[in-house]
Amino acid sequence: MNIRYIHNADIDIAKWDSCISGSVNGIVYAYSWYLDIVAGQWDALVGDNYDAVFPLVSAQKYGFKYLYQPLFTQQLGLFSSRQLDTDTVNAFIAAIPARFRYININLNTFTRASLLGASIQPRVTYQLDLIEPFRVLSSRYSDNTKRNVSKSVAYGVTVLKGGAVDEFLTFKKQHEAVPISPANLNKLRMIIAAATGSGQGEVYMAYSNRNELCAAAFFIRSNGKVIYLSAASSPQGKENRAMFGLIDYFLMQNSESRLVLDFEGSSIPSIARFYAGFGAKPSSYDHIQINRFPWPLKLMLP
Repeated sequence: MNIRYIHNADIDIAKWDSCISGSVNGIVYAYSWYLDIVAGQWDALVGDNYDAVFPLVSAQKYGFKYLYQPLFTQQLGLFSSRQLDTDTVNAFIAAIPARFRYININLNTFTRASLLGASIQPRVTYQLDLIEPFRVLSSRYSDNTKRNVSKSVAYGVTVLKGGAVDEFLTFKKQHEAVPISPANLNKLRMIIAAATGSGQGEVYMAYSNRNELCAAAFFIRSNGKVIYLSAASSPQGKENRAMFGLIDYFLMQNSESRLVLDFEGSSIPSIARFYAGFGAKPSSYDHIQINRFPWPLKLMLP
């Protein structure tokens, strides 16, 4: 396969998005509109006539260019309608231009790399196939999850599909565990606005028995997958187990569909248990670091 490096301005966007749409491993993060929002700058490696594509999201620090994984984008890497083997993935990574002195990126769950000089670490996301009836899905909840769903019902939590973007973002800003910067909040705003406008995005809101918003989540759909992209709970929502009720309602609404729910995973054990408690299974993807600096500059990381 002939692999070319293409600057952003020269990318054929129609062919790019067609490749992602038809890829065996296509995902919303890799579409041009999504990359335009989350990436300050992105170029690409393209195989043959856009039969395979690999986005390169870059930035610059201390005069050096490097590749990074942008926020709200768990997985990227190589995408193709063809079956992808490790040799092909390695060839694309090796084709990343030398001017990118440091590479710190994630691949996706469909690809694996084994490149000399690269530090490759597995990371985990949690996925749940929604094709079965809700009674089957809910029967697989852990005992703890079943108890918490029951508590959310007992506390009078109600869940509604469809909420205002501004209401969701205001709530998230108020109750985010790690403060979100205005720039990143604006990126999230643009993602939600674009996705809800195209019918790909859905906001779910959970309310207390006093009709106070206490939990909210944004889901985005693409390529047979729905991603739990962003969520938040207030102290009251945590107390009344509102997020358990919200996810339970989402599963009830979307059961018996040809979708896979991707929770995006977490390295925090309590959050991973939350995902697994709904029956989601771990699925791994590769995190890759390549440091091309000569020693002692090799010690300087972006």
